[in-house]
Amino acid sequence: MDSQKGALLGFSALLLAACNTAAPANLDSAETQQPAPEAQAALEGEVELWPAVESNLIDPDIEARIDELMARMTIEQKVGQVIQADNGSVTPEEVKEYRLGSVLSGGNSGPNGKQYGTADEWVAAVDAYYMASVDPEGVEVAIPILWGIDAVHGHNNVIGGTLFPHNIGLGAMRDPELMGEIARVTAAELRVTGHDWTFAPTVAVPRDSRWGRSYEGFGEDPEIVSAYSPRIVEGLQGVFGSDDFLSDEHVISTAKHFLGDGGTDGGKDQGDAILPEADLVRLHAAGYPPAIEAGALSVMASFSSWNGSKIHGDHYLLTDVLKGRMGFNGFVVGDWNAHGQLEGCTTEDCPAALLAGLDMYMAPDSWKGLYKNTLAEVKSGEIPMARLDDAVRRILRAKFYYKVFDQARPSERPLSGRTEILGSPEHRAVARQAVRESLVLLKNEGSVLPIKPDAKILVAGNGADNISKQAGGWTLTWQGGGMSNDLFPNADSILDGLQGAAANVTYNADGSYTAKPDVAIIVFGEEPYAEFRGDVDHLAYDIDGTKERNLLQKLKADGIPVVTVFLSGRPMWVNPELNASDAFVAAWWPGSEGAGIADLLIADAEGQPRYDFTGKLSFSWPRAADQQPLNVGDAVYDPLFAYGYGLSYAAPGAVPSDLDETVSADLVSARANSVFFENGSFVSDWAAELTGDVTQSRVDHNAQEDALLFTFGGAGGSVAFKDGTARDFLRETNGDMELTLMLKSSTAGKVEIGMQCEADDCAGYDTLPAEVANANEWTEVRLSLSCLTAMDMKAVTSPFSLKVEGAGTVAVTDVHFSEDEDAQETCLSE
Repeated sequence: MDSQKGALLGFSALLLAACNTAAPANLDSAETQQPAPEAQAALEGEVELWPAVESNLIDPDIEARIDELMARMTIEQKVGQVIQADNGSVTPEEVKEYRLGSVLSGGNSGPNGKQYGTADEWVAAVDAYYMASVDPEGVEVAIPILWGIDAVHGHNNVIGGTLFPHNIGLGAMRDPELMGEIARVTAAELRVTGHDWTFAPTVAVPRDSRWGRSYEGFGEDPEIVSAYSPRIVEGLQGVFGSDDFLSDEHVISTAKHFLGDGGTDGGKDQGDAILPEADLVRLHAAGYPPAIEAGALSVMASFSSWNGSKIHGDHYLLTDVLKGRMGFNGFVVGDWNAHGQLEGCTTEDCPAALLAGLDMYMAPDSWKGLYKNTLAEVKSGEIPMARLDDAVRRILRAKFYYKVFDQARPSERPLSGRTEILGSPEHRAVARQAVRESLVLLKNEGSVLPIKPDAKILVAGNGADNISKQAGGWTLTWQGGGMSNDLFPNADSILDGLQGAAANVTYNADGSYTAKPDVAIIVFGEEPYAEFRGDVDHLAYDIDGTKERNLLQKLKADGIPVVTVFLSGRPMWVNPELNASDAFVAAWWPGSEGAGIADLLIADAEGQPRYDFTGKLSFSWPRAADQQPLNVGDAVYDPLFAYGYGLSYAAPGAVPSDLDETVSADLVSARANSVFFENGSFVSDWAAELTGDVTQSRVDHNAQEDALLFTFGGAGGSVAFKDGTARDFLRETNGDMELTLMLKSSTAGKVEIGMQCEADDCAGYDTLPAEVANANEWTEVRLSLSCLTAMDMKAVTSPFSLKVEGAGTVAVTDVHFSEDEDAQETCLSE
């Protein structure tokens, strides 16, 4: 199969070359030059593996309107239509000048330079860009923009929006009708802020839970995806062919990411799905035919590759399969600068993506250079006018269905600015139902659950009163997390829900108590993340036993029944936590309605369940920390909890309390790629190499001798953490990771922090501000890896290095890589 695909790709390139000189103006219906019979047979043999879908978007009246409009457009306008810029990198004036077809808001791109905004702020921003796009100055006809945004679990970029469980939890519901309601609510709330288009639904089928986007998938088996996909499209857009289709309460949807993003080798984001074509079809294409049949107007191409071929440049998949065999007549939009990853391309110059079948470049900050180069390539004939016209036609088709020429400005549309719709009681009720249906009961020994409402309940854990954490990634910011509950006015924390359902609730995050409780509910789990920052090497939640394990074991030893509510974006190895818990609930990331958890945990006045657990695992739960990939149907399938598992009050079951808690030494050593010194110890084989007039000892930070103290003589010196190997940290650098540590410095001389690489003259440093170097106080230091411009990040021999001029002391602890907290480059010398 692999060699056949390579031959097909080569043939597709030849076909494109032939189209350069004699391509028809409308590629939707026109015939193209036919290949040699042998090549045609191979092509048809491959394409026939894919499901055939009947197109339903071609409407003669709309096509006639497109013909009339395109006849009045300049080449410059057509090029503008195929380019989408991020609102953080383009002004309304530039939208008018370049006649761009679309604006998007990335995960950290809110109105007025903020990461998120209020409804009023959003409406004002959308209005300004829209009005610029329809300004008729200098053109025969002005074309309104479409504004796209990642509303992936509700309208998650506006303060006060309803936040639903992430898709992993929604998959556990097995409820397509409720999915349609969730999509309907999301569309209505998007209309409140003036948005036109959401980059949803994600119809990936994650096959390796180490992937940082696993929680964006509904399940590891395509059955759930194929059932949900059309209901979501209809909820967002309305039912195709009805009067409600793309009415004032609906928005344009996007099925994503085409194709195979959930099947990459090792679960690496933006990686390579290495598998035969038949498996690509069987496992990863299931969500697209029903979405197309439901009238989806856009499909987003994946960052990832299939057998080494980047999807953004794969003519066979984008054109022959998606637009040909699957009959998709909407438009294909790119992902964030993903076209720049194609061989021979940059983010500002990539004709190959358009030639392959991409219709709209997502060029958030590269749009201006891309516009100029694409325009030049169209004028030179490198990009045939027929291909440009086809892309523009597809975009205009969506715009006509959305009635962009018939709608008022965003601020004057029926739902615009109606803030009472955001987080309304009706919408929150839908979300709360989704929470109830998404929870999966993994363990309930001794019928600890449900808890009587008059019981003395201790609530603990850092997830109990933390709406930002329970909502997960893609919540107000791209990565989510770290935000005050005040930013979620239409939400309940899990603690709020428990306090509302039970009369005697005591909350102490650390689990301390004075009067012994009848039961303890501990809420903890993964910190929020998005995309590649969520990629992990293994599924152990707490590989070192330094998190909640001791608290669970202490409470259990005190004779207190323990209920664990586990927050996560994937199934994880939590055997120690399961052993120490009497009941264990997989709550995923439930969103804004924390009270939905109390609905199942707390009994009614008679001690009976108010609701029963109905959620069933849509991902297999691992028996070991390194048991990946793990999927139902595998030849060897031995999970701890199988796909479809889920206990209930009506159907209880027993779980052993002596699950294996050992972790392989290989997994422990793997942490050395991101954690170097923690809790008073070097991780793996890291050690401090001292050069010059410097000695090493220990000092206290949070515990006895848990920090390293370096004492420098008058000649100064340097320290470098090394383990004898060189590592490639380019991906961490591109992912905006930061070198983070706690530091206490007392020196009058210059202090530099940085890294070293394999070559003798290769190192990168930044200078610690003098006020920190002289403070003699513990301070968190964060240094973006991107600040170290002199480094060869592909051959790093020391991920942490310290240089001091003159005498003084510097103490350090908790040295590791961490995610960027503020989406801004953090350099020390600024």
